[in-house]
Amino acid sequence: MVEDAAQRLAGQVPTTPVEVNRRLSARVGGTVLLKREDLQVVRSYKVRGAFNFVAQLDDDERAAGVVSASAGNHAQGLAYACATTGVRGRIYVPRTTPRQKRDRIAALGGDMIELIVLGDSYDDSAAAAAADSARTGAVVVPAFDHPRTIAGQGTALAEALAQLDGPPDTIVLPVGGGGLLAGALSWLRERHPGIRVVGVEPAGAQCMAAALAAGGPVGLAEVNPFVDGAAVRRAGEVTYPIIRDSGAELVSVAEGQVCVEMLAMYQTDGIIAEPAGALAAAALGTVVAVEPGTTTLVMVSGGNNDVSRYGEIVERALVHEGRKHYFLVDFPQEPGALRGFLDEVLGPDDDITLFEYVKRNNRERGPALVGIELSRPDDLPALLERMRLAPPDVQLIPPESPIFRYLL
Repeated sequence: MVEDAAQRLAGQVPTTPVEVNRRLSARVGGTVLLKREDLQVVRSYKVRGAFNFVAQLDDDERAAGVVSASAGNHAQGLAYACATTGVRGRIYVPRTTPRQKRDRIAALGGDMIELIVLGDSYDDSAAAAAADSARTGAVVVPAFDHPRTIAGQGTALAEALAQLDGPPDTIVLPVGGGGLLAGALSWLRERHPGIRVVGVEPAGAQCMAAALAAGGPVGLAEVNPFVDGAAVRRAGEVTYPIIRDSGAELVSVAEGQVCVEMLAMYQTDGIIAEPAGALAAAALGTVVAVEPGTTTLVMVSGGNNDVSRYGEIVERALVHEGRKHYFLVDFPQEPGALRGFLDEVLGPDDDITLFEYVKRNNRERGPALVGIELSRPDDLPALLERMRLAPPDVQLIPPESPIFRYLL
């Protein structure tokens, strides 16, 4: 199936390179290779599954058109496929889809697609796409849960290994609904069954882990939408058994660690990765250990990151690394209270990044929300001890507090 898909994609979907990454290689003490699907024509591997699906439509299906739901990358792939093959399509995306992705969908699809923004999650958009298909007869193009889509996604891995002198020891792939992982495993089990394969889910959207634990796909009660390209509520009915029976490992990585990796990719490697694109690399050397001296292939699955998100990404990274903390400080409403706090509590290398305080004349004390950035995570105990001894009452706001919803 994957080889047939590769033939359909030949000349239509570009080949992307495999590159050695020195930073990650130094981290694990081996050779780390990145499959650069962020350099794909739509800056994501998702074009592979979408194009493979649309290319197999018969004449009646082409006349009926297609409809789909996506968090952004599948939509771009489908828009490209529709524009290239001359098939009309309607694409539903949730409101959480970044503006940058919406604009790219419209640009890639041109007059061949209609973009509809609806719902708060991928699943809301998927339900709307299914209702559209029932009403109009348009063919649903699944983002991950169909053999044609899975086969198309699997070409990314087959293409990577074709560029190498020999198979890697470990392959690390991101996991949302499981299309990429299932496609890769379907191809590998017939050709390289001995390769270690690790799938990486975002900590706030572990739908495949939930499926494995429950014995079948189940809906997650809550989904963190930050890693939008992999924020799926329910694993696929088709992808689940392939992954279940494969022996592949499954891990999760915190959204904050994804942000740390995104910044390292940008600042050190010159790679603009979206959160899902950095997901697999974020796990390497943190929750995924590899043998020193071995070769690891990591998929950079997408590069559709909105530049306006980098402020949030920096913030999340600092909090995850323990360098950014927030406090509620109950100041006495008297002259010199703030100056005393700065002189007695703040260390020489500490930086106040947020200070929100409203003085009320009818109160003796007033709370302030204070954000402090440290030079090193190890500076926190000394800061907390100085706060304990200081006149104002200080309360550390833990990252799991609901208040953080207003800060990040």
